[in-house]
Amino acid sequence: MNAEQIIRAIPKVLLHDHLDGGLRPQTILELASDCKYTKLPTSDPLELAEWFHRGANKGNLVEFLEGFEHTTAVMQTKEALERVAYEMMEDMKTDGVVYVETRFAPVFHTNKGLYLDDAVRAVLRGLDRGRADFGVGYGLILCGMRNMKNTLEIAELAVNFRKDGVVGFDLAGEEGGYPPKKHIDAFQFIQRANFNITIHAGEAFGKESIWQAIQWCGAHRIGHATRLIEDIIQDDKGEVIGFGELAQYVLDKRIPLEICLLSNLHTGAVDKLENHPFGVFYKEKFRVTINTDDRLMSDTNLTKEFLTAVEYFNLNLDDIEKITINSMKSAFIPYKERLYFIYNIIKPGYQTIREKLLSLQTKSGEYEETIHKL
Repeated sequence: MNAEQIIRAIPKVLLHDHLDGGLRPQTILELASDCKYTKLPTSDPLELAEWFHRGANKGNLVEFLEGFEHTTAVMQTKEALERVAYEMMEDMKTDGVVYVETRFAPVFHTNKGLYLDDAVRAVLRGLDRGRADFGVGYGLILCGMRNMKNTLEIAELAVNFRKDGVVGFDLAGEEGGYPPKKHIDAFQFIQRANFNITIHAGEAFGKESIWQAIQWCGAHRIGHATRLIEDIIQDDKGEVIGFGELAQYVLDKRIPLEICLLSNLHTGAVDKLENHPFGVFYKEKFRVTINTDDRLMSDTNLTKEFLTAVEYFNLNLDDIEKITINSMKSAFIPYKERLYFIYNIIKPGYQTIREKLLSLQTKSGEYEETIHKL
């Protein structure tokens, strides 16, 4: 087995994935035909996939987000939303993901008459069918948008559906000029409801965005958090010699960081993959998780993200298992359910792959090399 086969086979957990950023190109074309949407740049699925990837890979978040105009345009009916959610679950199964938290902004799916509740129910139906057919666990996160004033309404919507599969509330969109503290009423509502908060922060704006997300808004997880590196003190050789107060707090409180390697390159959050702060965060024992963000735009899946981490940060199978357990510990589902996934699915899955690798070895030492170097 090569590295890709191994990583695809092991159980994985995905916490940061946008439903409207992961559609299949063929599905976009079919949905566009159904709703008579004519603004797509091509009718060829391979060319369309390349168009989305090329458009997103421009090095800044604003241009990266432009492709969502097309994906959300074809997700304006209950049937389309249910289909996209269901196919996402099938794609997770194919990729070896055993638990996924997907997120979307219901406000973008009301252009053709759907109510916010309709959009959420349709997505949940697709996710439920996907769980039944593919055996993948899920949680749904509802996104409020930084540049809109209805985030309290979305927060209330999330809490209303907490018993139906919605597990948290997120703040997404362009960071510059839209600090999270402007939405403090939404976050205080979520906190009073004893519910879960994750916030996009430190992707296109500095460490101050992360500080606000945690200290003003009560974030339990941070999406991206690349700019946290600004609060970590390194010497001329790149060795960590100290932490600022924010980084120390994030480390001490075990606040999970939703790292998205390829997306961060495509949005310009990092200039090169080898410069991504993930390597520092992991070495210094921050609770890091690895995620896909937008699978269509970044031409990625969780297997590819882990392969990228292996290539650039020399991870081995033990590291991947540790990060996967970090992710499951950080999921927004009840404690007993998290334990079930860890002890009944994740750990046995890694043990099975280790035993399989051992049985495939024919020469002394090859097993150790495979495990430790991938």
